[in-house]
Amino acid sequence: MKEIETLLTLMVAGLSLCGCGKQIDSMATAERTAFEDASAEAWKEVFSDSCTGDWTQQWFLDGEVGKVTTSLDGMTLTAGPEFKNDAHHMVLWTKESFEGDVKIEYDYTRLDSETNCVNILYIQATGSGEAPFVEDITGWSELRRVPAMRMYFDHMNTYHISYAAFPNDEDTTQYIRARRYMPNATGLKGSDLEPDYFPEGLFETGVPHKITVIKKDREILMRIQNADQDYYCHMTNPNLPTVTEGRIGLRHMFTRSARYQNFKISAAAD
Repeated sequence: MKEIETLLTLMVAGLSLCGCGKQIDSMATAERTAFEDASAEAWKEVFSDSCTGDWTQQWFLDGEVGKVTTSLDGMTLTAGPEFKNDAHHMVLWTKESFEGDVKIEYDYTRLDSETNCVNILYIQATGSGEAPFVEDITGWSELRRVPAMRMYFDHMNTYHISYAAFPNDEDTTQYIRARRYMPNATGLKGSDLEPDYFPEGLFETGVPHKITVIKKDREILMRIQNADQDYYCHMTNPNLPTVTEGRIGLRHMFTRSARYQNFKISAAAD
């Protein structure tokens, strides 16, 4: 009996550490400890949007098909309806750029029931610096009127977190994945920041979630909360160049729709 209990304990610990399934006993996970330590550091709020007013005051949009609307319920991003049509992607960017370590917080509610495509959070994006892809991405917005993914991973320095990817059913597995784009390289090859996570029970349609992401030097820490669970991720960038400044972006691939509220960005306090 003792041997069986030991084996079960090791199996549970392994599932938690690799991010497979639900994070059983998240109080004991290394991911939670790392997140809470980073969150407890000194932060100063530098950007705030309730997402209920004029979105054009603090944001700008890549793409001509996707729509942004606001109401007292928040800011809704609705990508175009045509699957595999690059013109139907959309990316909403902060007008402001942010330097150094950042903490990003927002409320997210999935509105679609699609079984393909992802939402992406871009963290501190700049252009490659090679003409015409200058560091200030507003300098080549015209080239992103059709916001194909390759225009971003081929020509930007940024971190990327993809999430709310698929529903959890017998045919698909939801994932959370971080990347560090390397301009003028080989597409997405070699851009993964380990580990990937495979949560259960997150991002059901119509269910509010609180998302907090901390980018701290070579670490990306993430907490996702809903009424039933807290889920933690901890990805690292041990080898690729760091990302130190740039804009924050919200990508909806074609067919995807979600509502955002209470979007806040904090910088490491001096």
